[in-house]
Amino acid sequence: MNVKYYQEDDLLVIKYSNKPFKAAEKIGSFLVHYDRNRKPVMIEILNASKLLKETTKVLPKALLQDIMPMSPAQ
Repeated sequence: MNVKYYQEDDLLVIKYSNKPFKAAEKIGSFLVHYDRNRKPVMIEILNASKLLKETTKVLPKALLQDIMPMSPAQ
Protein backbone atom coordinates (compact mmCIF):
# COMPACT_ATOMS: atom_id res chain seq x y z
CA MET A 1 0.00 0.00 0.00
CA ASN A 2 1.20 3.50 -0.84
CA VAL A 3 -0.21 6.72 0.65
CA LYS A 4 0.59 10.19 -0.67
CA TYR A 5 -0.78 13.63 0.13
CA TYR A 6 -0.81 16.39 -2.50
CA GLN A 7 -0.99 19.65 -0.57
CA GLU A 8 -1.57 21.89 -3.60
CA ASP A 9 -4.72 19.89 -4.46
CA ASP A 10 -5.61 18.90 -0.86
CA LEU A 11 -5.79 15.33 -2.13
CA LEU A 12 -4.91 12.13 -0.28
CA VAL A 13 -4.25 9.13 -2.54
CA ILE A 14 -4.21 5.59 -1.17
CA LYS A 15 -3.01 2.92 -3.62
CA TYR A 16 -3.71 -0.68 -2.70
CA SER A 17 -2.34 -2.16 -5.89
CA ASN A 18 -0.35 -1.28 -9.00
CA LYS A 19 -2.98 -2.92 -11.19
CA PRO A 20 -4.44 -0.60 -13.81
CA PHE A 21 -7.89 0.68 -13.03
CA LYS A 22 -10.76 0.27 -15.46
CA ALA A 23 -13.46 2.34 -13.74
CA ALA A 24 -13.90 4.96 -11.05
CA GLU A 25 -16.84 5.98 -8.92
CA LYS A 26 -17.32 9.15 -6.90
CA ILE A 27 -18.87 8.58 -3.48
CA GLY A 28 -19.15 11.85 -1.61
CA SER A 29 -15.60 13.17 -1.15
CA PHE A 30 -14.07 9.89 -2.30
CA LEU A 31 -13.06 8.63 -5.74
CA VAL A 32 -12.74 4.86 -5.77
CA HIS A 33 -10.84 3.31 -8.68
CA TYR A 34 -11.57 -0.34 -9.55
CA ASP A 35 -9.73 -2.96 -11.57
CA ARG A 36 -11.43 -5.04 -14.24
CA ASN A 37 -12.72 -7.42 -11.56
CA ARG A 38 -14.38 -4.53 -9.72
CA LYS A 39 -11.89 -4.68 -6.83
CA PRO A 40 -10.68 -1.33 -5.44
CA VAL A 41 -7.09 -0.50 -6.38
CA MET A 42 -6.95 3.18 -5.37
CA ILE A 43 -8.92 5.69 -3.32
CA GLU A 44 -8.60 9.44 -3.69
CA ILE A 45 -9.88 11.62 -0.85
CA LEU A 46 -10.87 15.09 -2.00
CA ASN A 47 -10.54 17.98 0.48
CA ALA A 48 -8.46 15.64 2.62
CA SER A 49 -7.43 18.23 5.22
CA LYS A 50 -11.06 18.86 6.16
CA LEU A 51 -11.75 15.13 6.51
CA LEU A 52 -8.61 14.56 8.56
CA LYS A 53 -9.38 17.52 10.82
CA GLU A 54 -12.88 16.20 11.52
CA THR A 55 -11.66 12.63 11.98
CA THR A 56 -8.93 13.53 14.44
CA LYS A 57 -11.50 15.20 16.70
CA VAL A 58 -13.19 11.87 17.44
CA LEU A 59 -10.23 9.49 17.57
CA PRO A 60 -8.78 8.57 20.97
CA LYS A 61 -5.58 10.51 21.76
CA ALA A 62 -3.56 7.31 22.23
CA LEU A 63 -4.47 6.17 18.72
CA LEU A 64 -3.65 9.57 17.25
CA GLN A 65 -0.20 9.46 18.84
CA ASP A 66 0.38 6.04 17.27
CA ILE A 67 -0.62 7.06 13.77
CA MET A 68 0.53 10.71 13.81
CA PRO A 69 3.44 11.05 16.23
CA MET A 70 4.47 14.59 17.08
CA SER A 71 7.57 15.88 15.37
CA PRO A 72 10.58 16.79 17.54
CA ALA A 73 9.95 20.50 16.85
CA GLN A 74 6.56 20.40 18.59
